[in-house]
Amino acid sequence: MFIRTQEDPAWTARYHSADPNEKAFGARVEIRFADGTVLEDELAVANAHTLGAKPFGRAEYIHKFNTLTDGLITPAERERFLTLVQRLPQLSANEVLQLNVQVIDLTHAERDSRGIF
Repeated sequence: MFIRTQEDPAWTARYHSADPNEKAFGARVEIRFADGTVLEDELAVANAHTLGAKPFGRAEYIHKFNTLTDGLITPAERERFLTLVQRLPQLSANEVLQLNVQVIDLTHAERDSRGIF
């Protein structure tokens, strides 16, 4: 058994494209099994991407933010950030500097060993 990664010039061109309708961050996979069967699939953009199968709306992005920051920031910090980011086009230079979130002290946090899946 071996694994080989091979550049596809068409995918490289899509990755570097300036046209947002053509630009792609995905990949194509081809798996050849010992019995000779082949499994192929590709995904140009994530399903949640604007051009994906199930594009995220604001509510989904807020839910994702809440999920990813759960236990890492306080509810007050979450509210402060979300309130600020809702006014993004109108923010002053000083407010833009406040777009980072402050995490809670994780010095004594218990490590999560579940992995990414």
